[in-house]
Amino acid sequence: MMSPRPFAHIDTWVFDLDNTLYPHHVNLWQQVDARIGEFISAFLKIPAEEARVIQKDYYRRYGTSMRGMMTEHGVHADDYLAYVHRIDHSPLEPNPAMGAAIAKLPGRKLILTNGSTDHAGAVLARLGISQHFEAVFDIIAAELEPKPAPQTYDRFLRVHGVDPSKSAMFEDLARNLVVPHQLGMTTVLVVPDGAKEVVREDWELEGRDATYVDHVTDDPGRAGCAFGLPSDEDGHSVLAAAERSVVDLGNVVPEDVR
Repeated sequence: MMSPRPFAHIDTWVFDLDNTLYPHHVNLWQQVDARIGEFISAFLKIPAEEARVIQKDYYRRYGTSMRGMMTEHGVHADDYLAYVHRIDHSPLEPNPAMGAAIAKLPGRKLILTNGSTDHAGAVLARLGISQHFEAVFDIIAAELEPKPAPQTYDRFLRVHGVDPSKSAMFEDLARNLVVPHQLGMTTVLVVPDGAKEVVREDWELEGRDATYVDHVTDDPGRAGCAFGLPSDEDGHSVLAAAERSVVDLGNVVPEDVR
């Protein structure tokens, strides 16, 4: 078994948005999920139950339900995005601890999301961490090709001048870490902490033991770790080592977080 890639060399930190920068159990995405179903039902003039089946089928096959609706039914992305992201962001609370941890990460911080910049802006504003990110690369910037499409990552890296071998990617869907790992990025899967119920499909929770997942974390605010990154035997966080940039932490991931 290969050792997970370390963090000491990282100079660019790339974050997914939904269920990554806020806890799964907030279930904010469930509002979007419900509105996607409503949109599909209204557009195709079918019952909600049929729309739900189509929604999840397209999500798995195309990366997003929107891409499936565009490909199969000619939906306009602007109409879709405007409708599905019209949600209540109030369940999100400011998270100054996470902001402080992200601020200490050495180097650039970027968002790579299948959502829109408007949605990302609202989420980051509610969390109080907007100022820590250089840019948001959204589905429009991706030319409507969602993760996990390889061309989306290539476009992101090119547009922002990111060296994948010196970058880390944080994601809540394991399938979206396959290509980043192939490109040489250090990958981190963000999973539910199990404390509260989350509403996810079974396949969305798979992959923590995959070879393309270098690290797994379930608590962005864990004491002693920055953004939930694991600590070494002496209790030093991965962040601290990354700041020192002198320690190879490739083998310090405890088995209990894998």
